[in-house]
Amino acid sequence: MKKIAALTTLLALTTALAAAPKDTLVYQNASDIPTMDPGVTYDTASGEVVENMYETLLTYSAASLTKLEPLLATKWTISGGGKTYTFDLRKNVKFHSGNTFNCADAEYTFERNLVTNSAESGNWFIAESLLGTGANANDDKTITWARIDKAVECNSAGQLVFTLPSVDPAFLAKLAYTGQSIVDREHAIKIGEWKGTEADWKNWVGKDLTNSNLSKQPSGTGAYKFVRKDANAFLATAFDGYWGKKPAIKNVIIQKVPELAARQQAFLRGDADMIEGGGRSVDEVQIKGKDGVLWVDNLPNTVAQAIFMNQNIKGSGALGSGKLDGKGIPANFFKDANVRRGFSYAFDYAKYIADVQKGKGKQRTMLLPDSFPGYDAKIGTYKFDAKQAETYLKRAFGGQLWKNGFVLNANYRAGSVPAQTAMEILKRNIESLNPKFRVNITAKPWSEMLEDSKKGTEPMIIIGWAPDYADPDNFMYTFYSSNGYYFPRSNFKDAQVDKWLEQARNTVNTSERNRLYSLVGKKAYEQAPFILIPAGIGYTFVRDNLVGVSASNYNPMISFSSTGTFWKELSKK
Repeated sequence: MKKIAALTTLLALTTALAAAPKDTLVYQNASDIPTMDPGVTYDTASGEVVENMYETLLTYSAASLTKLEPLLATKWTISGGGKTYTFDLRKNVKFHSGNTFNCADAEYTFERNLVTNSAESGNWFIAESLLGTGANANDDKTITWARIDKAVECNSAGQLVFTLPSVDPAFLAKLAYTGQSIVDREHAIKIGEWKGTEADWKNWVGKDLTNSNLSKQPSGTGAYKFVRKDANAFLATAFDGYWGKKPAIKNVIIQKVPELAARQQAFLRGDADMIEGGGRSVDEVQIKGKDGVLWVDNLPNTVAQAIFMNQNIKGSGALGSGKLDGKGIPANFFKDANVRRGFSYAFDYAKYIADVQKGKGKQRTMLLPDSFPGYDAKIGTYKFDAKQAETYLKRAFGGQLWKNGFVLNANYRAGSVPAQTAMEILKRNIESLNPKFRVNITAKPWSEMLEDSKKGTEPMIIIGWAPDYADPDNFMYTFYSSNGYYFPRSNFKDAQVDKWLEQARNTVNTSERNRLYSLVGKKAYEQAPFILIPAGIGYTFVRDNLVGVSASNYNPMISFSSTGTFWKELSKK
């Protein structure tokens, strides 16, 4: 109790610290933490804490994106024509609650993920592997408890056995995703989560776990144990019962500091070891080369980012008049491809690269990292062209858009300088085309934007995707399929694109998959469902007394503050 009290005091006083203590890691960002429940962890801010409090069966080996090594598993075998996976599990592992990890916890975890699965939970891709569909039992009536129970079981030897309906070459990589972290079954049931039985499973189908009891009282096997969280700060401490190597950093504090200037000052004073920066152009001027700063550059960028143009805006809150009368927009404003093409030509990509990325960025042809298979560099890209933008916007809605004008209300993530800059560029260029065009942009908390965008109420949102696992399907299906995770945010649907994407995920022939993805990219260029944000060259920065952050061990599959490392790998000198 004394230790917890002391840590709580540290959390309260940390903003006044002259410098972050040697045993404490302080990170400041602009985002809140939407959830701490692995079963619904599907955003970077949540993933940054969950990946350090919980553990998966497998993890990525060092900086590799494709080589996997055991974590809570010790080894595995593949049989049954590639459809049966049998895992031996690590022994003498404790959860933060004090409970001992065993196969029942792993079975409960994956069954819970299949039961509660929704398009927003991040479990759709594991459901596709284990059930043959990304849907849950509410949306697909063929899903029964028997199917879920059969998909993952513990055998008499205490091994975890997965039985897949068809071969999935990406299955092992999917198991390394943070959202598949193993939860404490006994603890979860005790605090009111699903009991893990057929008796009450239907009550939990598709249930939103964002504010679950497990989110409020997490218990994992990770190197760090949750202490407390409030609206502005999170605190974790090293878990004394951790099965692995004892971490050098004892305490981790994450502070929500929306103002970039305040984060910069805290970092340069040494009050914070790491911060969310303001984009390369800002960070190179304000941070790089300053005393006490370690700058790590030329890191791989496996994130794809875009401005979504929602073709079916739900609700009326952001629509103004709801009509094309110069006082608002209709719900189908972006349904007209001419509007989307006009906006795509109105964005100044070169200016974004110069202003935000300080010249160190490139336009991609597709919403797929150029290092991934399936990327086609020969597909066209949009360039800033005011005349082309005007041409397409004059065609939109049979000429009524240009004649009547519009008012578009769009939000960007509060505290994100790159997002704000992107929206300002688009606003300025759109409004310069016609005095009747108005784009109102407003900063909005990230958790609120995520919630509203998944409801489809955001007319336009800047959002990106980092890979859950290293396969092009994870990007292409997510962005472009009408069954993909981001569909509610764009409402882009093209029957031919859907067909190509389904064909690509059902063949192991790499050249055929690449051909299909190229067709999708070309069709997307023509239809312009997104404005593709240029991809920057990766970099990160930390205080130079922080050890463990380097290009050699950087793994983009690890979320934390773009450092590509876990907290347990860090120390201070």
